[in-house]
Amino acid sequence: MLSEQEIAKLNTIMEQHAYDKTQVIAIMQAIQEEYRYLPEDALRYAAKELKISEAKIYGVATFYENFSLQPKGKYVIKVCDGTACHVRKSIPILNEFRNQLGVSESQPTTEDMMFTVETVSCLGACGLAPVCTINDEVHPSMTPQKVKELVAALKEEKA
Repeated sequence: MLSEQEIAKLNTIMEQHAYDKTQVIAIMQAIQEEYRYLPEDALRYAAKELKISEAKIYGVATFYENFSLQPKGKYVIKVCDGTACHVRKSIPILNEFRNQLGVSESQPTTEDMMFTVETVSCLGACGLAPVCTINDEVHPSMTPQKVKELVAALKEEKA
């Protein structure tokens, strides 16, 4: 159930896009930016207000890999496992992030909702391999030691 404040936020987002159903992707991107994922209630409300079916809006949400139906942490860490990164040992980097944060492939987000660790097929920074991003900030030439330092710095920033 959406609060009045949440409905006001969603209305503002849709007003910015003139309640135009052809802008559903941009609207969903704005909703995800607000919540860090696409809450079910927000998608239902958007579908109703845009006069499109819930099936259509869920179809868009599940088609595009960038959309998430699951809550994500404040810091979203994406570890590239494309060919260049994989060859340059991205798996030990991924494993170190998971070990440092106590997450796994099946449970990628920490209980305190501070960190989410994901793998991606390519970040488009092959010359910097192995690479990861934290909230879209690129971190090149990663090593397990650099992972420890990054996680420590993020935890300190959080405190």
